[in-house]
Amino acid sequence: MKKSIAVDLHYFPNLEFFVAIAGADELVFFPEEKYQRQSFFNRTQIRLANSVGTLSVPIKGRRPRIAQDKIQIDYDQNWMNIHLRSIQSAYGKAPFYEYYFPYFEKIFLQHHENLWRLNWEMLTICLKLLGFSVKMGIHKSFQEQSWTADIRGELKPSAPFSERPYYLPEPYFQLFGLDFDPNLSIL
Repeated sequence: MKKSIAVDLHYFPNLEFFVAIAGADELVFFPEEKYQRQSFFNRTQIRLANSVGTLSVPIKGRRPRIAQDKIQIDYDQNWMNIHLRSIQSAYGKAPFYEYYFPYFEKIFLQHHENLWRLNWEMLTICLKLLGFSVKMGIHKSFQEQSWTADIRGELKPSAPFSERPYYLPEPYFQLFGLDFDPNLSIL
């Protein structure tokens, strides 16, 4: 039976996201759903030299219950250079950095008008580089439910990952720090 999962679109998803979708044949996304503050839609966490840092994409306007695919990126702020420099600083000495970084840099430099498109392209590259052969689909409001699992709204920064059944941390080498920091961005 085909495994189809309804999911939220995240900005550089964390490890929990990829564990939760492992084995899926299809991911179903919902661009018409309303933007939720305090979500992973416009933020991710990476390990910097002295701490875990949050990278957040600034968005335009006050966001009064706007559909996710209508959220525009605020390029008046210098966020893109900050993100690129942070990624370079955090992972520049990591094995294969010079192989992976150009994929993401190219997407950043395209100046996507909306955050949905940026996230979609980043996730597409992540899935490709990870070797996940999963189809990505967009749900239309008139379509019937076609997914076998629904994890929308479950993966959020306000609740610890340890309260959910998806991700059990296995320590791995991290470039900075003495302590292991679990559930960071897939970067």
